[in-house]
Amino acid sequence: MTTLLGHRPLVQEAAALQSGADDPVDAVRRTCDRIDAVDPQVRAFVPEDGRRTRLLEAARELAAAGPPGPAGRPALYGVPVGIKDIVQVDGLPTRAGSALPPEVLAGAQAVVVDRLRAAGALVAGKTVTAEFAVTAPGPTRNPHNPAHTPGGSSSGSAAAVAAGMVPLAIGTQTVGSMIRPAAFCGVVGFKPTYGRIPLDGVIPNALSFDTLGWYATDVAGVALAASVLLDGWRGGGGGPGRPEPEPQPDARPGRASRPVLGVPVGPYLERAGEEALRAFKEQRGLLGAAGYEVREVPVMDDFDAVVEQLFTMNRYEVARAHADWFARFGDRYREQTTAAVRQGQAIGDAAYEAASRRRAAFRAELAAASSGAGIDLWLAPAATGPAPADLTTTGTSIMCLPWSNAGLPSLGLPAGRAADGLPLGLQLIAAEGADEALLDAATGIERVLNGAEGEGASRH
Repeated sequence: MTTLLGHRPLVQEAAALQSGADDPVDAVRRTCDRIDAVDPQVRAFVPEDGRRTRLLEAARELAAAGPPGPAGRPALYGVPVGIKDIVQVDGLPTRAGSALPPEVLAGAQAVVVDRLRAAGALVAGKTVTAEFAVTAPGPTRNPHNPAHTPGGSSSGSAAAVAAGMVPLAIGTQTVGSMIRPAAFCGVVGFKPTYGRIPLDGVIPNALSFDTLGWYATDVAGVALAASVLLDGWRGGGGGPGRPEPEPQPDARPGRASRPVLGVPVGPYLERAGEEALRAFKEQRGLLGAAGYEVREVPVMDDFDAVVEQLFTMNRYEVARAHADWFARFGDRYREQTTAAVRQGQAIGDAAYEAASRRRAAFRAELAAASSGAGIDLWLAPAATGPAPADLTTTGTSIMCLPWSNAGLPSLGLPAGRAADGLPLGLQLIAAEGADEALLDAATGIERVLNGAEGEGASRH
């Protein structure tokens, strides 16, 4: 398996570089060697002439700064990171998986990249995205089986971490673009609370939903990156201070460290496939045996209406985000993206505003259901099943849809394997603003899942 090779987990990689036991130049050489060896098959990275030369120069410049000061080296010193190709990076073109001229899409470097670089990270390169982060897939293959999709739209970022090319990669999620690829590729994916990290410098899909996120091989790595990237980080780690987010009444400070887990029974959960539901039943049993309280909570009886509401808003916003580019370059858009834009153009302001009101009501109903049932985290399959053997699709985002609609922080954990050996994933969802509590709780749940899966899970 490609996951057995390549980079150490992020926390170990960062610790070795911070302490001086490892050197950024050596880290870059390993990264480039791994990309050269693996990426011709996986195709997670956007091709880049001179990648090795660029990265070695950046690593030497970082190392030339000399010994660390009193505060030590920054949290991600010398760590190579993949960046989804809708995120602007100074010195690298942004193509967004499209055939549009890169100069048309150019813009100032994204805030998320500013924060990564301030923390000492090195940009290993741009990772492949579905066109404009919609649904038209890029060339990336699933590292576990190249005949299967890696998911999308953050396909390259998930696959780059799964294949051991980088220990950290940035993606985005509008509906399911972080959590589904994490499940398909067998890595940990994190989508923070909507609005908790600035989107400046990110090409929009649908601005009411778009959220930056990241992949690592374990929860500890995701949490380390969160300490650097999230506004108002209140957990462990060495991230710089950010403006504090507004306090959230549902974040439930002071709750016991072992959370009460809620299973959203009803039409939503019934959308999962047979294999996903079988695995989910086993995961619930393992967590219950480990001492977690798991409660069934009837919710989302009107799930079809929730789906319709989200896509009304999503397609309307996609069309507005692309109004200028589509008018000028519409003939260069791929079929799936063209269809999304056309659908959005047909949605009027009144329908969009009505959907926005229904969304606000849905968020309130979901929060009330969680509070009324006394749960801390929702528990759900991360995808409808394993990665499809179909490279013309990125799979369905339906298992992520309600949580993205509500703007809630979500985390995907590797959780068992399907009959064909492909990874399956478990999704944890917390209250708005409770990102730190989610990551803290996920550490214990990850431990249970890894112990249950045995040697196979420990690889992740």
